[in-house]
Order: sequence, then C-alpha cells, then structure tokens
Amino acid sequence: MTITIKPIKPKRISDQVFDQIRELIYRGKLKPGEKMMPERELAEAMKVSRTTIRDAVQRLVVMGLIIQKQGQGTFVKSYDSDTQSPLAKAMQTQDASIDDLLEVRMGLECNAAALAAMRADEQDINAMEHSIEEMKKEIASGRLGTEADTSFHMAVSYATKNSLHILIMRNFYDYLFYGIKENLAGLYENMDNIDIIISQHNDIVNAIKGRDSNKSYIAMKNHITFVMDFFSGKIDSKR
Repeated sequence: MTITIKPIKPKRISDQVFDQIRELIYRGKLKPGEKMMPERELAEAMKVSRTTIRDAVQRLVVMGLIIQKQGQGTFVKSYDSDTQSPLAKAMQTQDASIDDLLEVRMGLECNAAALAAMRADEQDINAMEHSIEEMKKEIASGRLGTEADTSFHMAVSYATKNSLHILIMRNFYDYLFYGIKENLAGLYENMDNIDIIISQHNDIVNAIKGRDSNKSYIAMKNHITFVMDFFSGKIDSKR
C-alpha cells in the first residue's frame, strides 16, 4: 500500500496573527464598525513585530473583513449599502425573494449544525451560549437582538472548522442582517417570537453539545422553518 505523506510546514507568525484576528471578527468579538487597537498596541499585546501585524492586517483588508481609514485607524468592515455585495447583486438580477434567501440559508445552516456537532470545541460552545445571553440583553435594552442572533449563527458556522463555509456565511449574514434589516424587523419586534427563537437556539446548542449531528440538523431546520413560516404568513405577525 502506497501512502502519501506531506511534510509538516511550520506556521508563520503572521499567519497566527491573521487567524486570531479573523477568529475575533467571525465570532463577533470584534463587531462591524468597531475600531481595532492601533498597530503598536496590537504588536505589544501579541508580542510580535509591527511588520507582522501589518502583514496580517493587509490580508484581512484584501479579504474585505477590515478597512483602513486615513487618519482614523483600522475598523471592522460594516455592511455598506452603497457598495453592493455579490449576494445583493444576485438577489436583484435574479429577482429573488426573502423566501429564496431563507431556502439557501436552510441548506447552509442545517449542514453547519450537523458538522458543528462533530467538530465544535469548548470555545465554540461557549460562544454560542454567550450569544444567546447577549440576545436576551439586547432585547431587554430595547434593541432588536439581530446582532446577537448573527453572532450565534456565526458561532455555529465557525464550529464547522470549514474556512470556506465561514466566509460564505459571513457575507450571507452581512446582507441578511444589515442589507435588508427592515425586512426582519417584524420578526424581532414580537416578544413571543423572541422567546421561541431563544428556545430554538438553546435546542441547537444542546444538540451540538450532545454530539448528535442528526438532532442538530433537525433543531436548525425547525428554527429556520419557523422563520420561513413567519414570512410566508403562516404565523400571525400580530399574535
């Protein structure tokens, strides 16, 4: 039997810096529009050179995750309605509806939950549970809770350990929760809906913690089906 063995390549320091900052963005620890630490402070905190920080930051800029503003600093990139994403353009050219969007979300996120059940580590689980608590706080303070909701679903996506899936979901949620936020307002303004969504999020986390891919898939499917039913009118928006 012939076995192909690949040499182990040491990971560059700039790659480690890149991975850490990217993870903070994907997990929602660094939020859209938030200003990042100055280059010098980042270098001191990570105990690396400023050149290493600069290299990692430039890669994040190219990815579209952060943006540098002359004389102001470096910021996590916010959704810009004036600069349409490929997803936004596709929605328009294909005359796609929010139902179409949710059908795509169904496929992406149910599979993500199933994979998360196999791959999630303790940090992933903590991030999901933290997002649920943050959603409760957002609602209690009079906000819609969409930012914490985004963080929850990104935490599930991050737990897949699939970098391509995570990037796709990042772009997807930028459009879903920032580009068409007004479409979602009705769902989050009803406290009965919020209670159901939080309960469904807990079901998803518990299934992932139980390492049951099938239950995780079903729990996510139930959640997204609920959202689809709301927009299709099967659930009374005024109840």
